Amino acid sequence: MVTQKETKEKERSSRENLGKFFYDLAKTSFAAMVTADLVSFFLTDADSTMLALLLALGVFFTSIFAYLGYFIIKK
Repeated sequence: MVTQKETKEKERSSRENLGKFFYDLAKTSFAAMVTADLVSFFLTDADSTMLALLLALGVFFTSIFAYLGYFIIKK
């Protein structure tokens, strides 16, 4: 028989895991989009407008994923 305390503990653990997942997505988004874009900017002669757009998207998605992770954990 599952007690109410055990149910709350499972829900808390589930929320923490989901929050950590979104934090990991934020880290991956940063590494893949922002860091790679900055390296491309200095090493290639690619279009600066496109690189700036990709940099902005990387920062945007990193921020969104980090906020979702924070919101889920603190809920």
